[in-house]
Amino acid sequence: MTEQFIPPAKPLIGEEEIEAVARVMRTGMLAQGQEVADFETEFAAQFTPGRKAVAVNSGTSALHIGLLASGITAGDEVIVPSFTFAATANSVALTGATPVFADIDPDSFCLDPKSVEASITDKTKGIMPVHLYGHPANMKALQEIADKHGLQLFEDAAQAHGASLDGTPVGAFGTFGAFSLYPTKNMTSGEGGMITVADAEVERRCQLYRNQGMLKQYHNEVVGLNNRMTNIHAAIGRVQLTKVGDWTAKRQANAAFLSENLQGVTPPPVAEGAVHVYHQYTIRVPEDRDGFSAALKEQFQVGSGMFYPVPNHRLAPFQSPVDLPETEKAAKECLSLPVHPSLTQADLERIVNAVNTLAKAGA
Repeated sequence: MTEQFIPPAKPLIGEEEIEAVARVMRTGMLAQGQEVADFETEFAAQFTPGRKAVAVNSGTSALHIGLLASGITAGDEVIVPSFTFAATANSVALTGATPVFADIDPDSFCLDPKSVEASITDKTKGIMPVHLYGHPANMKALQEIADKHGLQLFEDAAQAHGASLDGTPVGAFGTFGAFSLYPTKNMTSGEGGMITVADAEVERRCQLYRNQGMLKQYHNEVVGLNNRMTNIHAAIGRVQLTKVGDWTAKRQANAAFLSENLQGVTPPPVAEGAVHVYHQYTIRVPEDRDGFSAALKEQFQVGSGMFYPVPNHRLAPFQSPVDLPETEKAAKECLSLPVHPSLTQADLERIVNAVNTLAKAGA
């Protein structure tokens, strides 16, 4: 009997989400409305207490609008990691500004503060770390650099719902935090994003930019976008808010089991004071990562993901000669294993057996 394939990620949608969508559909009020407003309030209360949240149609929109609302514009530079999904750099470029790529810390896979400081020029206006894989970036060191040089600090928290550092949740450090609600994130709204802000004027500008530049109909104040969230997506997100805490605990338990039992590979370390929410459980495979991944699937029916094999600074839109040795090394070695909440104990044991067997064999 062939073993069932274990996918690297899996959206979790239940009857409650389906009923929430049907409830909104029955009302006929489908576009942005009270459902979205309620989702914003509940999201902020759960993840970034004391801040306000602005819902948009994707995590990329959250980054883009957050940057626009923070005053980033053509001629500016924003320092970002290259080892991340392209949306981080894309969002900077979409404002007309230039993404400047810095290297990463090899343990957290997040921005290396020393590399950030070395990348600052007279055009630098902001620093935007990514809390990659669900591990918080070194926000204390980055904030010190931002304060020293008079820069804004932004947060790409697309993968880090519920992560924290020294008791402060991600999304509550910078001028804004941007979360993704894509189907395979730790929680979803089907598709969507959320911007968390402390400053009322930044919040207002986020609301303007997402809605054609207007708060009052036909009274457009800026050139805006159509990046609203629908009531349908908000209804899904509101249900997921009630589940994501338990899912996160399950991800953390699954990750702990892997870390305790894997052999021959490097499990992801967690910084002191950090709460990791394991959007991805990412190991390093020093030799032939791609072959290792293929063997996991072909021999053991275990899925895995390579996030991210092509660093942003080598992508066609951003070709940059910058030297980022830790980024290049991570791009060759990183492999993400399943830790999603739907895994059974048998699944976890099969993942451990597969990785250990291949590591021992030198696959």
